[in-house]
Amino acid sequence: MRTLPNFPLQSGWKIPTENECKKIWSIYKMPEHIQKHSLLVGNLAKEIIKLGKNKLSLINEHLAYASGLLHDIGKNYTIKHGGAHSQLGASIVLSHFLNPALAQAVLHHVYWPYEVNIKKHFLPLLIIYSDKRAKHDKLVSIEERFEDLFIRYGTSQQKIELIKKSKIQALAIEQQLSDLLEVNLSAYSFNCWRMV
Repeated sequence: MRTLPNFPLQSGWKIPTENECKKIWSIYKMPEHIQKHSLLVGNLAKEIIKLGKNKLSLINEHLAYASGLLHDIGKNYTIKHGGAHSQLGASIVLSHFLNPALAQAVLHHVYWPYEVNIKKHFLPLLIIYSDKRAKHDKLVSIEERFEDLFIRYGTSQQKIELIKKSKIQALAIEQQLSDLLEVNLSAYSFNCWRMV
């Protein structure tokens, strides 16, 4: 299977501000609880980049934050009408901001179908990890987040197996991020965020 590169930022690729992201939330009628969750994901992604500022100098903090804010933009529509919220969300952000890196992070925030290599695919893996640490509007361990996912979405054996694969992937991402940053992220306090 071929891997996809991290997209280097190109001139003309729009990185939306927080206000622009919130306007998109309004256009697509993102429910308040998903807005809170998205803020948490965006903030966690930004904090991880700040934590590794000496090692992640080429990573754009604003792009990571916007990716977290917009990762669930397609969710409201798919709750009502079905479909894959990550695919719809990637289409939405690409049409509004013409930024493939942002679209890639939104598209793959549920599961990364390629090799887990944090150095090659930092942004989409960061958003997966940030999402998998945010249970609603509270930061939790990967274990706690996946207990919730199994309860809410484990409605068939096939879905249970997919959630198990996603959990294994999230743990691998956490380990690679921890190694890269030289910080045990599963135990890191993230200041007042009351992470486990």
